[in-house]
Amino acid sequence: MRRETQNVLLILLGGALVKIALNGDYLRYVKPAQQPWIIIGGAVMLLLGATAIVRDIAAARAEAKAAHESEADTEPSDAHGHHHHPARSAWLLVVPVLAVFLVAPPALGADSVTRTEARLPSSASSTSAAAFPPLPAGAVVPMAMNEVVTRAGWDANGTLNGRTVQISGFVVHTGGQTLLARLVISCCAADAAPVTVHLKGGGADRFPSDTWLRVAGQIVPGTATEANSYTPDLVPVTVERITAPKDPYEY
Repeated sequence: MRRETQNVLLILLGGALVKIALNGDYLRYVKPAQQPWIIIGGAVMLLLGATAIVRDIAAARAEAKAAHESEADTEPSDAHGHHHHPARSAWLLVVPVLAVFLVAPPALGADSVTRTEARLPSSASSTSAAAFPPLPAGAVVPMAMNEVVTRAGWDANGTLNGRTVQISGFVVHTGGQTLLARLVISCCAADAAPVTVHLKGGGADRFPSDTWLRVAGQIVPGTATEANSYTPDLVPVTVERITAPKDPYEY
C-alpha cells in the first residue's frame, strides 16, 4: 500500500473512532467505560495522519521546486507546467473508504442469539443462595434481564415467586418459541453472551425478531434449568413495544 493511501486511511479510521465515541454508536461494540480511550485513540490517529500528510506535501513541493529549477538550468520546462503528484491519487479513495469506516453496523441481535447458546452469566456460578435479597416492594419491579435469569436459575429462596417483574429486550423466534433476549458483555461485543426468557403467551409472538419490547409478568418457578440453558418461562401481563435503547447490552 502506498504511503499516501496509508495516511488517508489513518485519518479516516481516526475520524470514525472519534465520531462513534461522540454520538454514542460505540456502545454497540464496547462498554461505556471505554469511551475516553476510543476518543484518545481516534485523536492520536488523526494527528499522526494529518502530520504525515502535511510532511509529505511539503516534501513533494520541495522536490518539485528542485526539479523545476534543475530543468530551467538545462532545457525549457513543459509549457503548461504540469507536475503529477502521486499523493493526489490517494484522495480518490476517500469516498468508498469513508462509507466503510463511518457507516456503523447495527448492534448484535436475534441472529447472534440463535447462533450462541444462552447461558447463565459466569458470575452466577459462584453466587450462593444467600446473596439474593428480597425484591423491593411494589406491584411491578423493574429489573435487568441478567438479574432475573440469574435469580431464576440459582435462587433457592424463590425471591421471584409470585412477584411481577418488568424487563426489556428484543424478540427472538427460534425452535417454535418466542424468546425475549439481552446480550451481556464483559468488555466488548466480541464476548457477548445471550440471556433469554421464554414468553408464554401475551401476544409477543406477533412481533418480528429484533423488535424491542418491555414486558411485565411472572417467572414460572423451576423452569430455568441447565437442560434449557437457563431460560425461564415468563407469563406476560403486559407487552409494550419500545424503541431500541442507545446502549443495547447489559453488563
